[in-house]
Amino acid sequence: MQTFGLSAPTIPPYLQKGDKVAITCPAKKLPIPMTDAINLLESWGLEVVLGETVTASYNQFAGDDDLRARDMQRFIDDDNIKAIIAARGGYGTIRMIDKVDFSRLAANPKWIVGFSDITLLHSHIISNYGLACIHGQMPLNIPDASAYSLETLRLALFGEELAYEIAPNLLNRTGDSNGILIGGNLSLLVATNGSVSDVDYSSKILFIEDVGEYLYSADRMLRCLKRAGKLKNLAGLIVGGFTDMKDNDIAFGQNIQQIIQEVVNEYHYPVCFDFPAGHVSNNCSLILGKAAKLSVKQDGASLSY
Repeated sequence: MQTFGLSAPTIPPYLQKGDKVAITCPAKKLPIPMTDAINLLESWGLEVVLGETVTASYNQFAGDDDLRARDMQRFIDDDNIKAIIAARGGYGTIRMIDKVDFSRLAANPKWIVGFSDITLLHSHIISNYGLACIHGQMPLNIPDASAYSLETLRLALFGEELAYEIAPNLLNRTGDSNGILIGGNLSLLVATNGSVSDVDYSSKILFIEDVGEYLYSADRMLRCLKRAGKLKNLAGLIVGGFTDMKDNDIAFGQNIQQIIQEVVNEYHYPVCFDFPAGHVSNNCSLILGKAAKLSVKQDGASLSY
């Protein structure tokens, strides 16, 4: 496994009107057509190509593992496709990822877009190819997505300025840092630990989010990362949405922000809570694998590239 430092990231070519983009489904099957996504992408001047997986079904998946891998491979190998957008997350990417040859991305970089289960893809291509990718809204989420979050996706894809100002949080830890932005869904980050898709966290700004987890489980996952040495040498930490968190009959006794604060309390890098990204309608886009600047002050925080 290769690891990439601050000087090494590769930024795929930003999109231009007339470019072809593909929608594929590497995990769970779709319950609705891609009409909204097609209309949105076409309004940006893009040509949309749909993969076989968009209409495929195999148990809970968008076709069996081989079909989902072939669909991804088709778009990786097609130099006319400038971005590959995952239609949704769910579960299933880990079942097909090792059937895909990603090496073509080194010769012909293109954007891989998605979040949630797609964290595995992001981590894999950052770790092995130093290639930036986009954590952002997916086609399934478009009907419920905020207009602003969709605009941030357009900005990210077309290479326009992307910067955020975040409201203050009493649990924030102040400071300024620079580093490559990595991360995504906490459950998937833990699932990649020790694998060929694992990322070097040292000197990186880590973003984390999750949905529907028990508080004790989130605590355990964070402590797994800590015990693996992942949290010790970060440049900074950004905490996104941890939505629909659950508790046991006997209360855990801490909310998710308190859990995170305790786990990283001994470290000294800046920490920003309440970043608008994750399983939320205002899921603002982040360019992972690209150098970023995080500044956390008493009166708020900022993230820029």
